[in-house]
Amino acid sequence: MHPFEQHIRNVPDFPKAAIMFKDITPLLQEKFEEVVAAMGEGINWNEIDAVVGVESRGFILGAAMAIHFKKGFIAVRKKGKLPPPTIAESYALEYGTDTLEMIVNDKPARVVVVDDVLATGGTLKAVMNLCAKNKYDVKALSLLINLTFLNKFKEEGLPVHSVLNY
Repeated sequence: MHPFEQHIRNVPDFPKAAIMFKDITPLLQEKFEEVVAAMGEGINWNEIDAVVGVESRGFILGAAMAIHFKKGFIAVRKKGKLPPPTIAESYALEYGTDTLEMIVNDKPARVVVVDDVLATGGTLKAVMNLCAKNKYDVKALSLLINLTFLNKFKEEGLPVHSVLNY
């Protein structure tokens, strides 16, 4: 068992029945700096210009990683939260559908995409599509938790760095 796991709280039936929510709040309260460092391990930071953080817990982790590794930060938000011009991508997730947006960019950059949990992969695929449309070259994907039993990212050939795997 990874030492971080003792600080993660399992919340059954949240946000819907049959979902076991991994609450990382206690982990961030106790081990935030260590989590940020662990999420950045194995990434070639010399080939990264910015960190893309996915709303909402990806903001927390991504912004901290951007500061820790001295990179810029790019926000991906839910529809209607960013000022125009934006591009949008709709996707399915484990308990419904949603739309993410990113501010339109015309300057190419190399990025690492950061989020807290990779479940079915819908959110991550949507973010990668937004990055591709926006001249961002995704060099790395960094997740705190990868629920490997729900997604096939390894089989799809996409490199995923995750600290905890279930």
